[in-house]
Amino acid sequence: MALAAMAALCPGSGAGRLTVNGLPVVSGAFSILYVHSIYKAPSAEVFTVEGRRFTMRAVVSSNESVLDYYALDGTRTRTSDGAWVLRLAAPATYEELSLLTTSIGRRTLASGGRCLPLYPANGAAQVRLAVEARPDVRSEPCPSLYSQSFFLKTVYSPTDVTAVKIKDVQKPHGWPSPG
Repeated sequence: MALAAMAALCPGSGAGRLTVNGLPVVSGAFSILYVHSIYKAPSAEVFTVEGRRFTMRAVVSSNESVLDYYALDGTRTRTSDGAWVLRLAAPATYEELSLLTTSIGRRTLASGGRCLPLYPANGAAQVRLAVEARPDVRSEPCPSLYSQSFFLKTVYSPTDVTAVKIKDVQKPHGWPSPG
């Protein structure tokens, strides 16, 4: 994915780019990647961004039991490469979100093929997620745990509530702006 400066949402010189905790938001979406602590399954929560708010639209996992764990209403599908997807019937919108992160679950923000680990080397940490315009952006290539995983390829189209598609994250694509 090509990194896209969200000029419409970050007007003015020096305002910075739209980020989630310093990770640039690409094409109006990001994911929280993690390893589910009970099922030991790679999983992701998929969010779209509108202004300073973000909305959880879907849960993706290699194990269908992870979707049951959420106990949320929605539509389940299976992707061509075997991932289970739960599209939420009632998406949840946040201005900020507090998470407990551990080195076991390895919660990591991902957008545009770049990652920002949220977890400490050991123990646990409380992390607050928020969307903001920042001049200093942070990211790195996704760790090997995530670099070959199906959910790094999960693309959510903010204009089609039922669309969760698998795409090659290395190829640019044209998402419409959220809204």
